[in-house]
Amino acid sequence: MGHMTFNDIKPYEDWFWKKNRIELKQEAVTEIRSCLGAELPRYGGTEVPSYCIVLGSGETIEADIVIFATGSVPAWYNWPGQYLPGVQSYVHRSDLDVLEANIQGASTAVVVGGGLIGVEAAEVLHSRGKHVTMLVRESGFYSNVFPAEESDFITKHIASYGIELKTTTELDQIVKGETNGRVDHVITSNGERIKADIVVLATGVKPNISLARDSGVATDRGILVNDRFETSRANIYAIGDCAQFSHGIQQLWYSARSHGEHVAKVVIQGAGPYSRGLYFNSAKFFDLEWQIYGVVPQDSNLGTSLFWKDARSERCLRICHDKGSVIGVHGIGVRLRQEVWTNWIEAGTHIDNAVSQLSKGLFDPEFTRGVLI
Repeated sequence: MGHMTFNDIKPYEDWFWKKNRIELKQEAVTEIRSCLGAELPRYGGTEVPSYCIVLGSGETIEADIVIFATGSVPAWYNWPGQYLPGVQSYVHRSDLDVLEANIQGASTAVVVGGGLIGVEAAEVLHSRGKHVTMLVRESGFYSNVFPAEESDFITKHIASYGIELKTTTELDQIVKGETNGRVDHVITSNGERIKADIVVLATGVKPNISLARDSGVATDRGILVNDRFETSRANIYAIGDCAQFSHGIQQLWYSARSHGEHVAKVVIQGAGPYSRGLYFNSAKFFDLEWQIYGVVPQDSNLGTSLFWKDARSERCLRICHDKGSVIGVHGIGVRLRQEVWTNWIEAGTHIDNAVSQLSKGLFDPEFTRGVLI
């Protein structure tokens, strides 16, 4: 939102890499190939390394082990005009630099997509004084994920900030201006023309697999791995957003972190299978915090869950159960204790017992009204 610089939010200080014996190279990798038969300088010993990593500069790095952590790339859908100046994604750090340039002189913005990235982009643009329109193809914000009550709750909250939410609406095309060649407006699936100096395409991401695929590593939607992160090629691993397990792809920040920790144990210690543990996630919808643990089905109802809503403020809580055993919980505007809910869900605690001990599962700050169910 312009309040902090990149130096304020870097995960590691610049001295971290050298201190921890990590050689950081800001280069693009263009090829990964076998080193067998290659005439290469030796860095000690005579054994030929497994792989040669070719960089954009022409330099070659030898490696016995390769770990792909190539993350995701934006998922765009070939809209006319999607590469016009002023049109961008909102996924990588470089996108922040692009946005900073795009907002100069802009007054209107269109955000395409009704997910977690889209609402964050809308909040950033709103904070910089831009009029924001969001195109959401579902009937309400996150209605393909949230039960109806929560979707309606969040949709109204976002709209209360002056965000123009257009539901059941998709992007048809992006149109450039007649004079400067930049984006001028968008045309929706309903035929409406909406003025836009900036268009943020927040329509999700897909695994970045091109380098792995070109290197002969088996891929599908992502880089195919087993439960030890091993790919189809010996001593090549994949972790994070780009890795595809038998159960699918885990595009979550905490998954990427735990993947890195576990693959290190696999490489160094020969560790066994990775256990993904109980699902959890968190986000913010403008001023409302959201947390989820376990499973909260989109079709949850009063027969499969307990739902509480604060009549005086924007807070709600839903505890889902299967024949009485708690299977998931999420809260909006209500903070939840991860350890407590994880234990209750994994133990199949009866919902009556969870409700009777509800205070143990909450940690809202002082002076906050309690959750009374």
